[in-house]
Amino acid sequence: MHMTTDMSKSVGTQTEGEESSRPEPPPPGTARRRWTAIGTSGLALLPLALLGAAFWIGRLVRPGGDDWCFLPVVRDGGASGMIGKFFLHDNGRIANALLVIGYGSFGVPGHQWFALVSGVLMLGILWALIASALKRAGLTAPRGLALLVAATAAALFFFATPNPYKAFYWPANSVSHTVAPVLACAAVIPLLRARTRRGRDFALGVAYLAGIFIGTLSEETSVVACVVLATVLLMSRWALPGAGRTRTRVWCVVAFAGVAVGTAILYLSPGARARRERFGADGASMFGPEALIASLRAFGHVLGTVFTTWQYLGAVAVGVLLGLLVRGGEGGTDGPDGSLRRRPLLLVLVGFLAFLVSGYLCIVVAYPPFGASVVSASRIWGDFLLFYVLFLVGVGALMGRALRARRWGIRAATAAAAAVVCAATCVGLAVPLLRLERQMDVRAQRWDRQDRSLRAGAARGAQVLPYTPVSVSGMLEPFGNHGKRAWPAKCVAQYYHLEKITPSTRLP
Repeated sequence: MHMTTDMSKSVGTQTEGEESSRPEPPPPGTARRRWTAIGTSGLALLPLALLGAAFWIGRLVRPGGDDWCFLPVVRDGGASGMIGKFFLHDNGRIANALLVIGYGSFGVPGHQWFALVSGVLMLGILWALIASALKRAGLTAPRGLALLVAATAAALFFFATPNPYKAFYWPANSVSHTVAPVLACAAVIPLLRARTRRGRDFALGVAYLAGIFIGTLSEETSVVACVVLATVLLMSRWALPGAGRTRTRVWCVVAFAGVAVGTAILYLSPGARARRERFGADGASMFGPEALIASLRAFGHVLGTVFTTWQYLGAVAVGVLLGLLVRGGEGGTDGPDGSLRRRPLLLVLVGFLAFLVSGYLCIVVAYPPFGASVVSASRIWGDFLLFYVLFLVGVGALMGRALRARRWGIRAATAAAAAVVCAATCVGLAVPLLRLERQMDVRAQRWDRQDRSLRAGAARGAQVLPYTPVSVSGMLEPFGNHGKRAWPAKCVAQYYHLEKITPSTRLP
């Protein structure tokens, strides 16, 4: 009897031991989260592949337009010569001169590597910005989601414009209107990451120095930064909690002061004064009634182009995925009393008005030198188009958060539809990019052939040689417009150590 009881206890103990040694089944949501992470990481490969292809295409870039005038100065005068050219003669943009030195010092290879270096840098900044914002809000995202959002936003920002070559591949333009707004975003990352007093002080220092740098880099990006900072200051009263509100307000004021100092340095420089004299861009003409009305009419045409570019729907779609898939933030992270959740339409309205105001002011600033052609000069739209892309991502995120209360089937169907839109967006951006690659390849071959011929002629002692315009995507070349436009013929001659180049219609 006792033996039977002991055996039964022994058997029971073994059974319990075997059961305890078995791995516990994963929680019901673990498998779903794992598949979600796999899906977002897989979807991120599409914009990353697009960006990778674009970086590879960058090897076909050759100097053109303003580059012809920058390269001889960097080669012969070094950093001091380039800074002097910008600050004393061209436009006063000291920071712009520093970035030109960064790629111009390497000559033609610097232009070929520019797309890869700048593109990876900007993608990394946007990725860090998205991840920092999610962490600051107390939200947890599936693996790969922040990278998906950043890569999609970067692809749209680089290639959804009417002229991706000038916006992304042309260094002389990219540093002013593509790199500049992304660098402005980089200044926000230390604020989002700050957790200690030392971290907050560091964020203030970065904001001030970045403001000065942006102020001496791009007038249009400075305008957008000031509008955004003013909007955050106005919204902080109801959108941020007490301690966070005060710190954010102080940061905005410091950043605003930095931009003001940088803008003052640029505006008072001899180069900026000379530029205003060339284009008649004094305050009275720029902000006169006729100029403001003309700028408003031009901005209306710009909005017509932007709003009818369907690829920007990809920003909304990736935002929807962001809102649907993040977890957390259900408590007070959205504000002191959940005000952001209760007023999403107000948030969208304020953001849209900030985009309109900043975009219009950018056109006002750009109108004196560009005139009516500002409507077609899409390369200068980048200063406010990054804000537009990030705004659309935010709108999509609010939509996704609103759908979280729906049934799982509705959320899954919405996520699938958003993923399809993201994929279609990548395809829609890839097709014109491949066409551009073929055009750039043709130009690169012709440019290299002519470059070898001009160098050989200069080595033989020739002082005057023929030059055939070799352009792509509307890039300015000597003797363009059927030979009527000579600029920048003098710069080309200086680059090849010639006295003069003459127009030709035949390539060597």
